[in-house]
Amino acid sequence: MKKKFTLEIASPCSENFDKMIPNANGSFCNSCMKNVIDLSKKTNSEVAKFITENEGKSICARLRTTQLDEQFVYNEASKMNTLKYAAVAASVLLASNLSAQEKEPIQTEVSSPQPNTYKVGKVAYNQTRNKEILITIKGKLLETKTNKPFDKEVYSNLMLAVDGSQNPVKVNPKTGEFIIETKVLKDSNALMVTITANDYYLSKEIAFDIKSAKNNVVIKNIIVDSGELIRIYIAGGLGINYTR
Repeated sequence: MKKKFTLEIASPCSENFDKMIPNANGSFCNSCMKNVIDLSKKTNSEVAKFITENEGKSICARLRTTQLDEQFVYNEASKMNTLKYAAVAASVLLASNLSAQEKEPIQTEVSSPQPNTYKVGKVAYNQTRNKEILITIKGKLLETKTNKPFDKEVYSNLMLAVDGSQNPVKVNPKTGEFIIETKVLKDSNALMVTITANDYYLSKEIAFDIKSAKNNVVIKNIIVDSGELIRIYIAGGLGINYTR
């Protein structure tokens, strides 16, 4: 028998999941004194199995927001059928192993690789790399409406990456200040900025003038509307909507 259902979290929780205490049954939240089950890393079939096995229980869970749009399907097979299928599978595997041992190995010829193909001509050099320069960007990450740093409680562990920067840098939670190195083209007039927090993500292009650089250092504040950040994870009391 197949069970189909969708999930919902009617009242999302604002608690920081990363500050909860992990245990064998999930992560313990000191605010509501409950275990929060992290379903965000599980496959659809694993989520469906967990929900079916815990039917009727009060569940507080953490999900990817995309999981709220999914329809989950779980096929309830009886334990007897499961054991029966397992026994048949074991028999087939044993028979195939014995059959393989009785057969003599077949010798096959290995064809020699084709000779390498060479091209002769004038070498062309890609000059794009030469147009790149390494700059340091110093500034603050600010919220559009308040012109102040992002709320450190809501947007905890705020990180910033710019264009070709190898690693994102941590944004000062109190002042919004950051310093980051990146490679840009000499004629660049825009930067791709990526902002991440524990539960949020944003990647957007912002205007940029390379001529403002002095000694390869650019002073620039990055001002972003917090409403643009996409929520990745959501936690709270789990609702289950069964469908036919």
